[in-house]
Amino acid sequence: MAHKTSRPQEPSTLTVKGRSVRIRTIGAVVLAALVIWFIAANTGSVAIRLWVPSVTLPLWTVLAVTLLVGLVMGGYLFHRRARR
Repeated sequence: MAHKTSRPQEPSTLTVKGRSVRIRTIGAVVLAALVIWFIAANTGSVAIRLWVPSVTLPLWTVLAVTLLVGLVMGGYLFHRRARR
């Protein structure tokens, strides 16, 4: 009997203006646009209690810092998992 040989699966792509673009890339761009819009739409000030002191900051700053911390932590964990 012949053995089936499987080819490595290529990532899903779409053709946009003659260029092949991965669906994952399109999803990341759409998600980034939504995140930027959400941060820009929330401009009011909020009071944040950091254990003892209370700090008043614009909400967009809090959201941007939270996003950056999440990206750094996700990148660290992804890099660490990829090394295993």
